[in-house]
Amino acid sequence: MSGVDRLNVPEFERPIVELEMKLESARMDLANAKDDARILKEEEIKHLEKDLKKLSDSVFGNLDPWSRVQLARHPNRPLTTDYIKALFDDWQELFGDRVYGDDPAIVTGFGTLNGIKCFVLGHRKGKTLKERLECNFGCAHPEGYRKALLKMRLAEKLGLPIISFINTPGAYPGLEAEERGQSQAIADNIREMATLKVPIICLTIGEGGSGGALGIGVGDRYLIMENSYYSVISPEGCAAILWHDAKKASEAAKVLRLTPNDLMELGIMDEIVPEPYGGAHRDPRKALDIVKATLLRHLGELMPLEIETLLDQRYEKLRKMGKYQEVPA
Repeated sequence: MSGVDRLNVPEFERPIVELEMKLESARMDLANAKDDARILKEEEIKHLEKDLKKLSDSVFGNLDPWSRVQLARHPNRPLTTDYIKALFDDWQELFGDRVYGDDPAIVTGFGTLNGIKCFVLGHRKGKTLKERLECNFGCAHPEGYRKALLKMRLAEKLGLPIISFINTPGAYPGLEAEERGQSQAIADNIREMATLKVPIICLTIGEGGSGGALGIGVGDRYLIMENSYYSVISPEGCAAILWHDAKKASEAAKVLRLTPNDLMELGIMDEIVPEPYGGAHRDPRKALDIVKATLLRHLGELMPLEIETLLDQRYEKLRKMGKYQEVPA
């Protein structure tokens, strides 16, 4: 990865990356150094390592809600397609909604996780600029949600558990999406997912924005990665509405209570999935292993349940979501 690519990171992480690059350079110099120069270079490396640890602890140990939003959007963070490629064998992608067309912003298909046949779906953001444009940066059209529901019904017919990877700023808000029934498509998915007779695990791996997330986000277990967020609106959108200034997004992030800890307190999420120190982007392989173990554990708990029990628990979970306070008239 080039220096330019490495610096395409949130502002608060940039000093850490710059120090890491300096440390790498010093280690390369050490390999070619001799005698006194080698001793000096070793001392420099020790100081750099000490400074790096101190800086990393200071930054990653005090992340505010806005920082977590930035990490959720990190350009090097593992995406749905990374999890599918790394965790599922015998992957077979499915396309189209049988009504309008195929939406690349939603990926669906069959795969095998440690010998367990599953149906997998999720938001696809894309890695290159071309891919991101094709996927609308993970913002799905109605045909994407209709595709997801059509394939989930197939999974139900085959008796396969469903795993949903959520990572979207929100559903596509354009005129053409509204013309093709965006709100109805999302509403249909929410209703139908609540009654599908197979286990459903929903994992937010980055952004969980509004109806875009809910459209493939109803199930039996609600999991969220440590540096992800889940919210009714993006911080920028909230700031634009409340203060008519999108630059106040950091303030909005605090008000929205969108962090994993907030969501656990509100009874929305069931579990926070830990990430490698500093975020999933810093050790993708370890992050993938953690997610794999977590999914297998929850599948092991859900798959033995009778369908009636599964649906009853799902209903009770939905009914208990959120907290409210009654205010005297």
